Amino acid sequence: MLKDFFITCSGADKKLLDTCSEGEQTKFVGIGATVFFTAAMAFIAGSYALYTVFDNVYAAVFFGFIWGLLIFNLDRFIVSTIRKRDSFSAEFLQATPRIVLAVIIAIVISKPLEIKIFEKEINTVLLKEKNAMALNNKKEVSNYFKTDLDKNKTQIDSLKSETAKKEKEVNALYATYITEAEGTKGTMKLGKGPVYKEKIAKHDLARSEFETLKKQNDAKILDLESQNKKLQTDLDKKVSETQPVIDGFDGLMARINALNSLPWLPSFFIMLLFLAIETSPIIAKLLSPKGEYDFKLQDLETALKTTISQDVYQRELLLRTTNGMSEKVYGDIADDREIFNRQRMGVKTLMELQSERFIEKQKQTL
Repeated sequence: MLKDFFITCSGADKKLLDTCSEGEQTKFVGIGATVFFTAAMAFIAGSYALYTVFDNVYAAVFFGFIWGLLIFNLDRFIVSTIRKRDSFSAEFLQATPRIVLAVIIAIVISKPLEIKIFEKEINTVLLKEKNAMALNNKKEVSNYFKTDLDKNKTQIDSLKSETAKKEKEVNALYATYITEAEGTKGTMKLGKGPVYKEKIAKHDLARSEFETLKKQNDAKILDLESQNKKLQTDLDKKVSETQPVIDGFDGLMARINALNSLPWLPSFFIMLLFLAIETSPIIAKLLSPKGEYDFKLQDLETALKTTISQDVYQRELLLRTTNGMSEKVYGDIADDREIFNRQRMGVKTLMELQSERFIEKQKQTL
């Protein structure tokens, strides 16, 4: 049963192959097994590649199965359409387009499997890229909000500086009227005289202005700090909203690019392995001499070609003979006087009827 299945996979004529030797059948069993297992690897590779796209097991398996059937059909077609010829150059020329197609299929199959084999290394590369993207994203978002944040910070610093300057002025006036009362500066007289009262009045006025200014500036600073907190919240929200996009940066194209950033030699040898598997049935057919199956198939094809050629020639000959006979028969009929007179009378009657009909139409138009 397994033998019959692999022979079917090889694309050979089973009835014809049953008449061949056991060794000839074994050769086609090997070719069919290669075609089948290549399709199985294509199914696995396609399912994994599509899983990275759809992120759904059932969808990936379904489309992977379709992809495996497509590769199976292509491989079976490639192998079954190669015919052994008397010249190796003619065989190679015939096989060249099929070899090119096999190379393309091998590359397409090998790439997803390479991604799976080097998954840990690829994840490391992707992690580094995601971290760099996260930092760049945060930097870009921060730059977007930076203008407003810097503007608010400048205003806060200006308000604090203005308050501190006024406080310093009040403190200086306080020190002035205290030293005046102590007699250590100013008029150098101990006691609270007119100058002292003038200086303490200036201090009280400045202190009142300071308290009013501080209250106003503190309210403005509180409002600006509230705005800064809102901007910071918006910044953090923007970063958190864009982070899932960065976290999801592990699709098929990202993994292929990450694979290309790894050392190329291991990946190259894996591709060569699949290339050898995919082209092995074609190479085996090219290098192997004509076998029993090839001779029998050639015999059937040439016999069919000869039969068709004979049928075409006989139909052409029959057509020429029939045309010649028909020309002679109608020539003899044309010479028959009785048939000629009967035809002549019929035409005359028809023309008379047409003439009468024409006259009636002309009368109706008058």
